Amino acid sequence: MSELTLFLVRAAYLAILWIFVLSAISVIRSDMFGARVPEAARTGGPAAPKQKKSKNKKPAKPRRGQPTHVAVTSGANEGVTVPLEQAPILIGRGTDAAIRLDDDYASTRHARIAASGDQWYVEDLGSTNGTYIGSVRITQPTTLVLGTQVRIGKTVLELRK
Repeated sequence: MSELTLFLVRAAYLAILWIFVLSAISVIRSDMFGARVPEAARTGGPAAPKQKKSKNKKPAKPRRGQPTHVAVTSGANEGVTVPLEQAPILIGRGTDAAIRLDDDYASTRHARIAASGDQWYVEDLGSTNGTYIGSVRITQPTTLVLGTQVRIGKTVLELRK
């Protein structure tokens, strides 16, 4: 093998090694600090969606038998509740989460609880350790009813009246 070929093989190997190292650092950074939010979305600029506020419109009351809040039933944050009026509810370790978990097994943006009509859904947001309903790991948005336990790491949440 010529010296030029050997040099090119070494350079390619070094480039691939650096790409791997930089991508690993990027994944660690995004897990620790969360995804970047564009400046326009943070300041409410033109890129941020604008919502019209009605002066006379009252918040819709939940129907009888419908859940009204999400409660943390076990884990480090036991007792924390969030009203479902704030939906969609982001769950994770990040500062932008409505339910902020002190759980080493939770991702920065771990899961989301949202409504579609009268149904409530939980959706895993690509977390490392997964979101579970009972002992089943969910891979797509899954319907929640009153009392369904959602497990994220060592934390258990459920919908309540």
